[in-house]
Amino acid sequence: MFDSDRMSEELRALKVDVTRLLSTAGEEMFESSKDRAEALADQIRAALTELGETVDEEQAQLQGLIADRPITSLASAFALGVVVGFMLRRH
Repeated sequence: MFDSDRMSEELRALKVDVTRLLSTAGEEMFESSKDRAEALADQIRAALTELGETVDEEQAQLQGLIADRPITSLASAFALGVVVGFMLRRH
């Protein structure tokens, strides 16, 4: 009526099938996550490259302004330092 050996064999086969399915699903999830991480890394690299180019352009403009008006630049930097100094002194 109840065959325990047959039931044990079926349970072992089921265990093997479930293990294989979980392993395959895990590998697929890993590959998918890896692909998404690589895509995100590429987007970050592109954004950083663009940011670097923008900073270089702005730096060149700022250097040009400072070179054209050195006295004004020096006075502005001094005034900003005084303001920041007063603000830090109060807190």
